[in-house]
Amino acid sequence: MEGCKERARDAGLSFTDESLEYIVTNRDLLELMPKVMIPTLYDYWVHDLEVLREKGKYELYPHNPYETVINTRPPISFYNDNNPDWLNVMIFYHVLGHIDFFQNNLYFRHTWDYDFTGQALSDKRLIARLRSEKGHWVDYVIEFARAIDNLVNYHGELAKLYVPDTAVMSERLDYYFDVFLQRLKHVPVSDYLKEVARYNDCLKEFGEQGEKTFFSEAVKKYPELEAHFAKQDGRLSPRRDLLQYLMDESPFLNRDENEWMKQVMEIVRNTSIFFQPQIRTKIMNEGWASYWHEKLFLQDDRIKGHEVDFARVHAGVTSLPRVGLNPYALGMRLFTWLDELGDTGRYSLAYQRLTASEARKGFDTGAGQGQEFIFRIRENLCDYLFIKEFIDQDFTDRYKLFVVDRRLDQQRQVWQYFVKSRKSEDYRQMLLDTLYHPPVIEVDQERTYGGQLSLVHRFEGKQLVREYLANTMLGIEFLWGGPVSLETSDGIMERPSGSPRGEGAGGGEIRWQRVKYTMHEKVLSRQLVERI
Repeated sequence: MEGCKERARDAGLSFTDESLEYIVTNRDLLELMPKVMIPTLYDYWVHDLEVLREKGKYELYPHNPYETVINTRPPISFYNDNNPDWLNVMIFYHVLGHIDFFQNNLYFRHTWDYDFTGQALSDKRLIARLRSEKGHWVDYVIEFARAIDNLVNYHGELAKLYVPDTAVMSERLDYYFDVFLQRLKHVPVSDYLKEVARYNDCLKEFGEQGEKTFFSEAVKKYPELEAHFAKQDGRLSPRRDLLQYLMDESPFLNRDENEWMKQVMEIVRNTSIFFQPQIRTKIMNEGWASYWHEKLFLQDDRIKGHEVDFARVHAGVTSLPRVGLNPYALGMRLFTWLDELGDTGRYSLAYQRLTASEARKGFDTGAGQGQEFIFRIRENLCDYLFIKEFIDQDFTDRYKLFVVDRRLDQQRQVWQYFVKSRKSEDYRQMLLDTLYHPPVIEVDQERTYGGQLSLVHRFEGKQLVREYLANTMLGIEFLWGGPVSLETSDGIMERPSGSPRGEGAGGGEIRWQRVKYTMHEKVLSRQLVERI
């Protein structure tokens, strides 16, 4: 493994010297998986249920999980005791790819300064002590907090780390970008980014007068800006996620006898924020590790005699399915493709302007910048930006990618799968739709009064899962100590008269309506607000 580290560093990977490797059994892996492979994570009854479920699945479908690695200081990786030595060499290259990604991708920046396993152990001991004092109420708080831990303000936490010490941001500017455009005007992301670019252009062109020039145009577009800013008295309230707001403002949690609940909620929130970048970089992370385990192991003399075994294992991990998504396969091929683009100079305006297919095929400036290119991508992007920027028609044609759909054969009562589209924009949108994107739910402070908490769901074309609403709002009501309302959008399928009903029938349109759910004394009610 030390030899693997030397070869990986020579190839350009960057990681700390120390790492911990453990040889474990399948049973060990099954027991660690519910805790996201963190041995010191706090105990919770759902973990025990997941262990039983995974053991049952393993008895029916035995399989060999080869390894897993966690982003700690030092990084820890686990290896199945059934692995032969040559396979552990291949796997360790994969692990080193992950470690390099953890320690250099900027979306993990908030995890670089401390060891999560040590913090998790401290949290586990605190929860164990509280459980001995408070009993099952600790598990209630954990469960209610975990129901909304996908709403944590991860990007807000990350943004705190990227404000240079030399940055001089006026309160007016903070208000314009953080409150006015986002919370009051709800401008599209594209318009928001245009305003950021316009501000930067003003600074470059006018220097110290750049901000004044910038706001002269902003006021023309939004005459009400100054009045809204004056109403704030220049003091901006920090943007808080729902867990933060409950901990700060809940009358119930701020009672002396309930202060311990906030400690539990803080543990749940911090744990969620720690794992946020992993789910937001799944395709990139696995693709990067797969790219390097293939590249490095094929150059390693320890592959001799195991070429066929390697090909079988590698194909099982990185093969492209015809239906569905394999993040290992897609990510690895994208990095391979981008390496080629950087070497040939195809990621350039000159190449994009070419329209003749033969000219595009033969385009090669000999730039030789493929490795430098993919290392910059590894450092700066997440899955959303990775897919949005680099899935184009050349890539989808190269790997024969397409979007699959299905229809119900009414005569045979079976599903028929068919190729719906081979266009890159359709394939890209399909991938974007599969990415992790939790709902945006914010506290409406203007309507939070009289002991009632008012929440608003910023509708983005997908409704909330109704079956989870009751239990989730029940937990929020408990943590708030009073009634809770949630304004959201529900869809109703409207079908033409006489059309068949049931799954696969097709036809009809979705009509959206704004509704308000209210949880009061453990009873959920629903009220129509407006039709959209």
